[in-house]
Amino acid sequence: MTQDRERCADGCVRRGDPAGASAPPVNHWLLVEQPGPWGQDPWRESALPLHVVAAIAAQAAAAHARVLLIRRPGRSVPGVRRWAYVDSRPGHERAWWTTFTDPDELLDLRLTEGEPSTDPIYLVCAHGKHDTCCAIRGRPVAAALAKARPDQTWECSHVGGDRFAANVVVLPHGLYYGQVAAAHGPVIAERYEAGLVDVAHLRGRSTYSAPAQAAQQFARERVGEARLDAFPPLSARRVGHEQWEVELGTPTGPLRVEVRAVFQRSDTPLTCTATTPAAIRHFELVRWPDRAPG
Repeated sequence: MTQDRERCADGCVRRGDPAGASAPPVNHWLLVEQPGPWGQDPWRESALPLHVVAAIAAQAAAAHARVLLIRRPGRSVPGVRRWAYVDSRPGHERAWWTTFTDPDELLDLRLTEGEPSTDPIYLVCAHGKHDTCCAIRGRPVAAALAKARPDQTWECSHVGGDRFAANVVVLPHGLYYGQVAAAHGPVIAERYEAGLVDVAHLRGRSTYSAPAQAAQQFARERVGEARLDAFPPLSARRVGHEQWEVELGTPTGPLRVEVRAVFQRSDTPLTCTATTPAAIRHFELVRWPDRAPG
């Protein structure tokens, strides 16, 4: 990237790209602690032996889990490391943590035999070799979160949506947040631990489809509802070209919302490593019921 080219996160802020409904689909996660530098391909360009990398990838694929490398912010001290299997499905939110000292211990992962935990896990994408914005914007957020939640905060490899850096993923619920400033990281943690989401920075929950994320976001914004468990998506039905009717749960009955995906051409590449502009997807609210359940 040339020095005079606009960074992807700066372009995102300038254009005002909507961050809502942009969380990639993930139900299960495999987190592996690997200190030290990560290359652009963190698995093949880290200190993990390639035969271990292959074994982890095969086991993750069998479990339909997304694999992320994690490390503590700052310089890590060699020694005992940790790995975790995380289930983010609604009603199943839990992590299982296991320690290891030799990477060969990862050749046979027993995913749910570790120590179960429902404690928060705060992941901050700081994968600078993948995208410069993730390092520039992510590391200050990771440092601030680590100061407030030292045992629960990790830097992680690429999570998607580089232009929304700093990106924070909150597990076990699979909540994606974007454009998080360093001072706001601890606020997201405080709200999560109080059973609330930070609607203004929420990209969505990874266990829901993009139309469901959009409908839930519009409902939260319209009603002013920040409870984590509010407006659970019940169904999503395509009713037209790039248009869906999403049914959300409420205490007094289902709420049916229609949303439509809209695509527009970006004026700059969407990542710092891309060479050409691409389409940006966001959602519009098409229909809100005249009488919405409370």
